[in-house]
Amino acid sequence: MNSFLVGVIKMKKIGIFVIILVIAVFVVFYINNLFEGSNTPPSTTQDAEEEQQSSEEQSETTEDEEDETITEKISQSVTEVVDKTINFFVKDKLNVVAVGDSLTQGVGDSTDNGGYLGVLENALENSTLDDYTISNYGKRGNRTDQLLKRLEEEPELSQSIRKADLILITIGANDIMKIVKENFLSLSYDDFTVEQPKYQKRLHDIFKKIRSENSEAHIFLIGLYNPFSQYFEDIPELDKIINDYNFISRKVLGSYEPATYIPVEDLFINANSNLFAEDNFHPNKEGYNQIGERVIRYLEQAFEIEEN
Repeated sequence: MNSFLVGVIKMKKIGIFVIILVIAVFVVFYINNLFEGSNTPPSTTQDAEEEQQSSEEQSETTEDEEDETITEKISQSVTEVVDKTINFFVKDKLNVVAVGDSLTQGVGDSTDNGGYLGVLENALENSTLDDYTISNYGKRGNRTDQLLKRLEEEPELSQSIRKADLILITIGANDIMKIVKENFLSLSYDDFTVEQPKYQKRLHDIFKKIRSENSEAHIFLIGLYNPFSQYFEDIPELDKIINDYNFISRKVLGSYEPATYIPVEDLFINANSNLFAEDNFHPNKEGYNQIGERVIRYLEQAFEIEEN
């Protein structure tokens, strides 16, 4: 078992102890208040009527206050969960390396927060971890063949991967777009199936190269979503194409453990709000927030499985 996993186990034991302690304190506090309340003298009928009237007068005000604070409560809750998640699996120092296309680069995030990596970085800043790095090697337009070339020819990228504890990857969307552009006037489903074996081989080559540089880092591959579903809901072939490529990604990734596939396609299906940027292709701030939260959840699950 390497030092990284030893750190994981230690952090989990500490986390469990802290959680038990907090629960115990809460229970004692609750019971104490319960008994204090039972010793309060009963109010008279007049007092009860006055209290009821006062309660009714305050109800409208409290409803407005609750509406104003509900978003803050949800945000605080998410922050607490993220903090516990980060503290759960990290050691004293965490090196995160992200490679891939525009989703890694954060294109579409109008706030320039760094896309889904910005969500992860905010979580790390709010955690108890003092020493961490996030190296972003996302490049807009990258396909699998271009990412492979960068892995082979960029010394800085190779050096970062050697030192990584976690490697996050987004790739594949531009491979699909290349097929669309090259066959635009006569595009068919067969155009995508013909290219799938080549796509699969390039993915294997990418992961082989990463593993030749780092045999222990956990690889996380973020899946593809269908940006066209918002316009062409009645064309099931579009969803099938995305599903086919995601299936290949999961299959290839399974040969390079420790590795985890992170699905995100469902986040963009029947979403309650718009998750796309102005270009109607990349995620907007909210879209990246949801991807970031999904990534953090899968990080936690992956390290729970590794420890067991």
